[in-house]
Amino acid sequence: MEETRNQRLALQDAMVFLGAIASGTEQAIGESASGISYLAGVNLGKKLSRGVPSTDSIEQALQATREVLEKNDYLWLFEPFQTHDQESLVRRTEQGMEVMLVFRDCMIRQSLFRFGHVQKGSLCNMMYGFFAGALQNIMGRESSLEIVHAGENACYKRLLVRDC
Repeated sequence: MEETRNQRLALQDAMVFLGAIASGTEQAIGESASGISYLAGVNLGKKLSRGVPSTDSIEQALQATREVLEKNDYLWLFEPFQTHDQESLVRRTEQGMEVMLVFRDCMIRQSLFRFGHVQKGSLCNMMYGFFAGALQNIMGRESSLEIVHAGENACYKRLLVRDC
């Protein structure tokens, strides 16, 4: 237990450093920082999800993404969320399949709070890119992840996996 705590603290220290870099980059180059971070996330998502079996099921793809994150010691714990008025977890829209996700333990959010930087910036875009890259490999489809609500204890996001 103590070893895990020490590893997490070391990770948080590194992430605070990354928060400082993200803040400086956003100030120096503006909006481009988010695009750069997004592309870095896409590349990381594709790289880490190589070899994951393909699926058309969004639930299986999310489970595979969760396993990729855990295998690589990334603390982005998320779960699908179904509101009381939804008939099913996955909703069909004109653009594709949509599922709501709750991120309760996010190393990026915690690092941003520790550094004192706002959410929804370039580091969050890196996470969106990660999901886009991983789901491209796993499902063979484009996707987008957007914040519906960003909070201190959790973030609520909409994942859209586009039809081919």
